[in-house]
Amino acid sequence: MNKPSEIKEQLSPVTSEQRYIGMSEPRHGAKRLTEGNGKYIDDMSLPKMAHVVYWRSPVAHMKILKIIKEHALKMPGVIAVVDGNELATICKPWVATLSHLAGMKSAPQYPLAIDRACWQGEPVVAVVAKTRAQAEDALPFVEVEWEDLPALLDMQAALDPNSTIIHPELGDNICFKRSLDTGDVDAQFAKADVVASAEFRFGRHTGVTLEPRCQIADFGADGRLTVYHSFQAPHMMQDLYCRQFDLVESDVRVICHDVGGSFGIKVHAYPDDFATVGLSILLKRPIKFVADRLESYLSDIHAREHIIQGKIAVSKEGQILAFEIDDLTGIGPYSMFPRTSAIEGNQVVNLVGGPYKHLQYRANLNVVFQNKTPTCQYRGVGHPIACAVTEGLVDLAAMKLQMDPLEIRKLNVIPDDAYPYTGASGIKLEVLSHEQCLAKLEDLMDYASLRKEQEELRSQGIYRGIGIATLIELTNPSPAFYGVGGARIASQDGATIRLDPSGVISVAVSVGEQGQGNEAIFAQIAADAVGLPIEHVRLVTSDTSVTPYGGGTWASRGAGIGGEAVLLAGLALKENILKIAAAMLQVEASTLALKQGKVIDRMTNAEKLPLSEIGRVGYFRTDTLPKDLQADLTVTRHYSQKDFPFIFTNGVQASYVEVDTNTGFVKLLKHWAVEDCGRVINPMLVDEQMRGAIVQGIGGALFEECLYDDMGQMINGNMADYLVPMAAEMPDIEVAHVQTPTKSSLLGAKGAGEAGTAGAPGAVINAINDALAPFNVHSFDQPLTPEKILKALGTI
Repeated sequence: MNKPSEIKEQLSPVTSEQRYIGMSEPRHGAKRLTEGNGKYIDDMSLPKMAHVVYWRSPVAHMKILKIIKEHALKMPGVIAVVDGNELATICKPWVATLSHLAGMKSAPQYPLAIDRACWQGEPVVAVVAKTRAQAEDALPFVEVEWEDLPALLDMQAALDPNSTIIHPELGDNICFKRSLDTGDVDAQFAKADVVASAEFRFGRHTGVTLEPRCQIADFGADGRLTVYHSFQAPHMMQDLYCRQFDLVESDVRVICHDVGGSFGIKVHAYPDDFATVGLSILLKRPIKFVADRLESYLSDIHAREHIIQGKIAVSKEGQILAFEIDDLTGIGPYSMFPRTSAIEGNQVVNLVGGPYKHLQYRANLNVVFQNKTPTCQYRGVGHPIACAVTEGLVDLAAMKLQMDPLEIRKLNVIPDDAYPYTGASGIKLEVLSHEQCLAKLEDLMDYASLRKEQEELRSQGIYRGIGIATLIELTNPSPAFYGVGGARIASQDGATIRLDPSGVISVAVSVGEQGQGNEAIFAQIAADAVGLPIEHVRLVTSDTSVTPYGGGTWASRGAGIGGEAVLLAGLALKENILKIAAAMLQVEASTLALKQGKVIDRMTNAEKLPLSEIGRVGYFRTDTLPKDLQADLTVTRHYSQKDFPFIFTNGVQASYVEVDTNTGFVKLLKHWAVEDCGRVINPMLVDEQMRGAIVQGIGGALFEECLYDDMGQMINGNMADYLVPMAAEMPDIEVAHVQTPTKSSLLGAKGAGEAGTAGAPGAVINAINDALAPFNVHSFDQPLTPEKILKALGTI
């Protein structure tokens, strides 16, 4: 119980200037209830923007008995102390489920907890003050009385009907379950010459972004809401704010300028997102929230807490006959809104065995509630888990067959000439290139020489290992991903391109920038499509009042969806420009082209007109153009990929490591990646995206894990104790490409942002187990720390 009664005598009595009551008509300025007369007055002496901090549950599960605000209200600069009941009067609760995930359930959730808090870090009380420092100073004076409730932490215990049920109204602790069976799995295992099995564990981890989650919400005197957000999907949040607060789209503007990293962490709607907006509506003033690092570890979504039992059936020739998995996934006490926390486990079911041509597959999935921070989509979304399980089982089978790990993959990957192809789980694959990627990887890493070096060093007591991971990655999602389940997340994106009178173009795109280089490729595509220098392109992204409607940046869709919209708009604008130029020059449009910002003769390359002249005539002298020609110099185009549920990219990665069997320490020596993301628009950006993603994947494989004690307290939620990969620890990463453009778009681009994260953990873990092969031991427990390696070796 938090009850700072010892400070009461130090505080002055509550005054009218320190009391917040009620919610009145929308006007700017703080509203106060004056002493005695009950009327609201404007206090315009206060600075307009205020700052909020949140009192978060210090325990994993509690019943809220009483909230006493008066002591915090006495603190200097405090404007309001608001609880869940007050916000619930203006913000509807939400239930994060998708209708196409049959049987999925979750409990209603509120911006601030009302009766119970269900994880350490759940926001309970908001303290609003003139400055951030004043709000933080007042936070310890919030008095909350609570009763501890049993905390359910263990995923396996969550399945036990005798365990505590976190939400009794749901009947059990199962959020979602799914089974998939192709029908002949048992027969394939019965006839297999080799069956390999293992338990795979994945520790939950989180995104440690350069910029923490932050927002400014401003509900204006005109009844319009503007939210500045460090976020990935502004139109999604615009829609959610409208629905939860009964607003209309035209009155809500969400602006997301350059985002300092996100990795999926900033594509979900958090309770404090809605609370901050609700406070602006209640207090009629801008409210700013910035998460500090400590609360980020407890409030940002976590991901990837799985225990998977996996099996593979293989013939003596090395042919993969079947896979079988049982996946248990923990997601915290609520499914996350609006994308839901069942997607990751569902993706694992879809993707296990993905690169291979086996016909039989069985999977069972249980997604369970627990009293920990909610989990949801994070960079890769199921891919790193599915790839590590698949590739770990393939290596175990190869070991039992005494077959080279590269050769077993060459034998079993789906042939490059077999597409379109339907995988055993039902996924539709357009065109992939695993055979080409494996061949290029073998040459890139000089595989034969590396194996020879490995053998020579083993005779000297130096244990090195080579790990390989083939992968598929879904990108460019279609409406079948979210729209079909009722989530109002746009599957399309749009671009508006305008030729300005000066001859430059302004490009507004619904996909934003979070560090991956979207704006660079949009400028490239627009400049190439229209035909002018890239320095003559001006970009605006992620502003719901300016850009066309779109889904934002997630699922590696920036180039494939957003870039295609830019291309289509640019080509349409060029066509309109050439029509105007043809009329001005009295020639056929087909005889003209655009190059470096000038209209030229297509045959002779002779310059005819600068774009600035097209702009001058098109805007100011349309009287000189034919009457039937409209000078349409602003063009908007949208694109939605509809040919497949996803456009899959593919690749293969390899890792070379050295394991010190005395200490368990792993030294990363070299990492290779051959990636096929379709058409590569900007090689440098793609390569660095791959390297960054690989480093993030290595983090999950070796370092990162959110650790909890038996009471549900996160014990390493800080930058000192939560380990992230550092530059000095990372290997040289060599990247190469195979390009098989998708035919679903003109651009031909697939996604590249998550493939590195998808394949790296499987490659690194396989390399470690390969190094340990002389000891006849292995471990698939991520992060695979020195302690776990020594336990596998039996030395501790």
